[in-house]
Amino acid sequence: MTQVNEIPRYVDEPPHVLLWSAEELAPVALGLAIGMLIGEAFYLTMGGLLIAKLYRRFSDGHSDGYLLHALYWMGFIPSKSKTAPNPYARRYLP
Repeated sequence: MTQVNEIPRYVDEPPHVLLWSAEELAPVALGLAIGMLIGEAFYLTMGGLLIAKLYRRFSDGHSDGYLLHALYWMGFIPSKSKTAPNPYARRYLP
C-alpha cells in the first residue's frame, strides 16, 4: 500500500514541497544539481530517488529525529554547546 502525504496540519510538522517533505526531496535535488554539473543528471537523480525511498522506509520504522540522534551519537554532528555531552564519552563517572 502506498503512503499518501497530506498537507501539514500542525506547526511542528516538517515543511513540504508539493507532495514530499523537504527531507525526502533534498537527495533528489542534490543528485540533480550535481548530475547537471558533471553531465550525468539522469543517473544521479535516480540515485537520489533511491536514497529518498530508503530514507522514507527507514524513517517510517523509527521515531522522529532518530537519524539525527544516531548521527550525533556516532560523532558526525559535533556540537560546540556547553550543555550537550561529548558523543564519544560513553561512561559518566560521579
